Amino acid sequence: MTTKPRLQQASICLATATALLSLGAGATEPCGDFGECKTLVEINSSDGDIGFHFLSDGDELTVTRLVDPDGSIVFRARATNALEEQTFTELFAESAEPLCFDPLTDDDPENDDEDFRTLEEFIELWTPGVYTLVGRNPDAERAVGRTVLGFDLPAAPTNLAYSGGLITWAPGEDLGECADAARLQQLVDMGKLPEHPENVSVAAWEVVLEPDVDDGDAVGDEIFSLRIGGAANSLAVSVPPEYLAALPEDTPAKLEIGAIGAQDNATFTEIGDICLNENEGCID
Repeated sequence: MTTKPRLQQASICLATATALLSLGAGATEPCGDFGECKTLVEINSSDGDIGFHFLSDGDELTVTRLVDPDGSIVFRARATNALEEQTFTELFAESAEPLCFDPLTDDDPENDDEDFRTLEEFIELWTPGVYTLVGRNPDAERAVGRTVLGFDLPAAPTNLAYSGGLITWAPGEDLGECADAARLQQLVDMGKLPEHPENVSVAAWEVVLEPDVDDGDAVGDEIFSLRIGGAANSLAVSVPPEYLAALPEDTPAKLEIGAIGAQDNATFTEIGDICLNENEGCID
């Protein structure tokens, strides 16, 4: 396998795509006394898992808590010792991401003992509405910010493909392993979902192409990622030649496409078995 010169940066983002970030989804910014904050739902439709994420960015805090619409504290962080003296600013946390389906219903016996929480159970667990962030600084001054969690879940991207430096995909109609289109319609009819995912507008598409190599392999640091506006006329992205030139021949890779909704809820689809700079072929 012939090694080519590596890029100085681990990730290449097209300038035009970077500019489009402002057109797509984004955190609540500003968020009251916080610089930004956000709560969201993230789904991996290929692996079949679902999780709750949140972030906040404040000034010189020692305590932060997140309160749900029912008034329950769902997260609390308190700095101690050295961090209490220096204070903290940004927080990002995500829940565990259990399977979103009963593993006994699929054909994989290896996951039969894994924890799971169905989409309906997840929705029942997390109350939609306004989530309040409350922080305090060393002088006991209070900071408050609010952001909204909703269940407008964009459908999983489908028909992912890579060929000759071109990435393509199409809008989906379901949430992959988490729920098919018929089950989603049932959840809409039951009032569990506000809208069927195939009808949820996509604010941005996130594209990630990365080498699928062993941990510790420096080639794995060479990641191509970008976002394009959800209203793009063509769901196709050309991978820059300079990115491909930085990779060795026969580099195995995987592709991930995310549909990002206006509320920042995100549904991702992944495929593997991609061979970049194919010469002799990638080894499984």
